[in-house]
Amino acid sequence: MRLTALCLAILGLALAALVPGVTRASAAEQASDIPPWLRAHVGDGEGKISEVVLRRARGLYLEKVREGKAKNPCYFAMDATRPSIVSNQRGRRFYIICEADRSFRAVSSGYGNGSNLRGLANYANGQQCAKNFSNAEGSKLTTGGAYWTAETRTSFKGYYRTGGKRVPLLRSFLQFEGEGDTANARERAIGGHPAVLLRNMCRAKDPKDPYANEEGYVAYGSLLDYSAGRSNGCTSWTPADSEKIFEIIKDRPTTVYIYPESTDIDAVAAAVKAGKSPARAGLYWNAACLRAIGAPKFWPKETLEPIIDKYRKAHPPGPPRPLPICR
Repeated sequence: MRLTALCLAILGLALAALVPGVTRASAAEQASDIPPWLRAHVGDGEGKISEVVLRRARGLYLEKVREGKAKNPCYFAMDATRPSIVSNQRGRRFYIICEADRSFRAVSSGYGNGSNLRGLANYANGQQCAKNFSNAEGSKLTTGGAYWTAETRTSFKGYYRTGGKRVPLLRSFLQFEGEGDTANARERAIGGHPAVLLRNMCRAKDPKDPYANEEGYVAYGSLLDYSAGRSNGCTSWTPADSEKIFEIIKDRPTTVYIYPESTDIDAVAAAVKAGKSPARAGLYWNAACLRAIGAPKFWPKETLEPIIDKYRKAHPPGPPRPLPICR
């Protein structure tokens, strides 16, 4: 997709409505005038995008286009309140929206798995629905809010075998930048990547291999695809979806809006505690996941980071061990 003169004209008309000094709230309100073709994709059902998520994602995108941080005809959104599996299929909670060519696509994505620091704090998430969220470094949790895409880095993870052949796993990572609750996205190494890794790792001597380390060893493992579930706090996509996403953002940064933000989480939790229906209070959370988790919780970094630091001091990592030799 190329940012043609027509695309620029469309964006220019949208941005002309934004007065100087516009806030994200007012941008989201102006973005609420959703075009008819896109409104057909709005809803709380599978494959749809809930209206509050779209309005905020659209408002963020228009704001960052005006600021020059988004230079792409497409933008992204994610609804981390939705389930991982729906009708035995991967739940679709990440959205690729390209208004210039009227395209909308919903795909699967992981959310942060968290941890259980026994005796200190349990902020682990289940496989199906996210209950815990945080912007604490080391928490491995998702933080909702505003992001925009930065550089992409690709690294060699090792070889795996398929069809009698060995294949190098070269995994790309798309770094996110953020603001507010998400301002430490770079420090947390928060971004997007394919939901694949190698496990059961070993090493083999092959000094002529281009990926051999200084000692002449190359890593091998078995490929694991964890697209239908949790991640380390990043957004993670299937390899096929990742290819399309990386192609969209190549040399053209754009925005990524992730729902829910900390204020949404606190408001829904307060409504549940008071015995009120979040939906009747004008709040949004996926109904099936809200029933499953009871109430969500946001762990501010000021609260959780000291707990994580205390646990790390009490459980220092052992000395690094080399991978075993492959048999």
